[in-house]
Amino acid sequence: MSGAVAGAQASHKIVVPNSIDMVALLGARDEFLRIVEKEFAADIMVRGNEITLNGEPAELALAERLIDELIAVIRTGHGLTGDSVERSIAMIKQATAESPADVLTQNILSSRGRTIRPKTLNQKRYVDAIDKNTIVFGIGPAGTGKTYLAVAKAVQALQAKEVTRIILTRPAVEAGERLGFLPGTLSEKIDPYLRPLYDALHDMLDPESIPRLMTAGTIEIAPLAYMRGRAQPYDAKVLTPNGYRPIGSLEIGDLVVGSNGLPTPVLGVYPRGVRDVYRVTTQDGASTICCGEHLWTVRTPEDKRDGMHRTIETSEMIGRLRRGQVRRFELPMVEPVEFEPQDVPLDPYALGLLLGEGCITTATTPSFTTADPELADALEAALDGIELRHKSRYDYVLRHVDGSRGGLRVANPVTVALRGLGLAGTKSATKFVPEVYRENSAWIRLRVLQGLLDTDGGPVTQTGRTCRVQYSTTSPRLRDDVIFLVQSLGGVAYVRPGRANGRDVGHRSDAYVLDIRLPEGLSPFRLARKQAKYDATGGGRPMRFIESIEHLGQQDTLCIQVAAEDSLYVTDDFLVTHNTLNDAYIILDEAQNTSPEQMKMFLTRLGFGSKMVVTGDITQVDLPTGTNSGLRVVQGILEGVQDLAFCRLTSHDVVRHKLVGRIVSAYENYEGSADSHR
Repeated sequence: MSGAVAGAQASHKIVVPNSIDMVALLGARDEFLRIVEKEFAADIMVRGNEITLNGEPAELALAERLIDELIAVIRTGHGLTGDSVERSIAMIKQATAESPADVLTQNILSSRGRTIRPKTLNQKRYVDAIDKNTIVFGIGPAGTGKTYLAVAKAVQALQAKEVTRIILTRPAVEAGERLGFLPGTLSEKIDPYLRPLYDALHDMLDPESIPRLMTAGTIEIAPLAYMRGRAQPYDAKVLTPNGYRPIGSLEIGDLVVGSNGLPTPVLGVYPRGVRDVYRVTTQDGASTICCGEHLWTVRTPEDKRDGMHRTIETSEMIGRLRRGQVRRFELPMVEPVEFEPQDVPLDPYALGLLLGEGCITTATTPSFTTADPELADALEAALDGIELRHKSRYDYVLRHVDGSRGGLRVANPVTVALRGLGLAGTKSATKFVPEVYRENSAWIRLRVLQGLLDTDGGPVTQTGRTCRVQYSTTSPRLRDDVIFLVQSLGGVAYVRPGRANGRDVGHRSDAYVLDIRLPEGLSPFRLARKQAKYDATGGGRPMRFIESIEHLGQQDTLCIQVAAEDSLYVTDDFLVTHNTLNDAYIILDEAQNTSPEQMKMFLTRLGFGSKMVVTGDITQVDLPTGTNSGLRVVQGILEGVQDLAFCRLTSHDVVRHKLVGRIVSAYENYEGSADSHR
């Protein structure tokens, strides 16, 4: 077949390798050959496996390169189509350095008998940018594959275990985000706006697996308005290196405590308005309040087998807290917290011993009662200038060795310290751990706890199980202080009835018994006999499971972003929680319909190990009059920022019906002409 060309200036012959099927190259009934002849000013003749080109040298060079590219595509095992031939011609005429064969054979995902790959040069650059950058903006008209390719890359990353979840979101501005005024359930209200995301997923995954992945939280699809709600009430407590503070008092730059027990700065504070809130309670009685979209890092029995964890919203756990008799969602434990170190007037272990078995009313010389001479020796060694004088069978007096100097009576330093700490006059039911010891270094807190457990605590052995620690006190304040010490060291402590030989042991109403577990490596005892009994079986592993989630109504809320690598921070009762999305692939579709504030909120949700792709068409903004598009504004703010890329697609990248591309191109020309005449 030939197409006559006047004034041909050159001739060139191409010999196609015998391994290439000429029908595959030229198309059925020479379909592909006719496309080539139409696009190039060249006369083309085919005999056997020889192709002869006649025409202008420049045109021959382009046609020859095209044939070489088409042969390269066939060699990779990919078949040609009329569309792929036309797109190869378009790329060659653009005189780009990229090879059309590389573009057309770059597989992203193969699913259900089809392969998803870029079809244009800009699409390949878009996909490559997603591989190279953490945040990518795909900007262009409808039909250019922005969302479809982003979802394909997300599924690819999930299958390769590069991320643990996919989050797909869209602003539902067509309803003004006032979804409550629409009829039907929440799903029925939001599904029309999210349908393109559902359709893309169904093209790439087994449809039967999608509900299971969504139920497990592996895939989340939600309007943008519901992504911003991960928050706590203003009076929820957040742990800082100097103790607890209301989350509402925090500002950017303030330090809070991360899951590793160390300080981490606050990067952002975001008011979230009035929202439904829930009290989340664990089996040890710890609790905090948060909204339904607040995030928790948890492990389920399935995750333990796989050595994984997952991030899940509060609302996703409601009604699913147990599987039979087994609690389902285990929370991570905080590592021993390091508060700001402070000087203390008494050795911390000595203070723990005195709180346990000391008489510290200061009406008389302080004394200590114990049946373990080892404890009396340890107390004496810990107190400078003090000797323990044996008074009766188990009683010792803390005598000041320099109490009488030159005929003057010198105050007992223990008495002075107890008065300074506010402990003077306290009895069994009113003792407490002073704040300077409670909110001090982990070493100080552990020594205080060891003194308390060496006196009023002990190991409880159980046949075939690890040893647990039990502590008793008649002081409600000391009970709470011991719980604080244990939790701050990464352990669990909760009130329970005492047991002996499997039976409950009754106590007076003013007695409290705590069951305690500390993390491995932290010994609860220094007393040799107790430590030996504890070491014989070990103390097990402290664990926290979500026990209940109770709706409390509505409260004004906000959320924070922290700089910790895992994005976790410590809230009420040393519970570990967070608001940022780690190890996630997050896609914001139709981003032209976000406000600048929404765009900033979305981008600051980025966590470690995550990727974000933002797609939109800035010519199709549906925002109310006077509201700027966040996608337009962000280009002027973030253009040139490292690890972030803007990819722009045009009408030449439309992969829908050919007429769609022509329509888009016509509108672009019209708008460009209109702008030039303004």
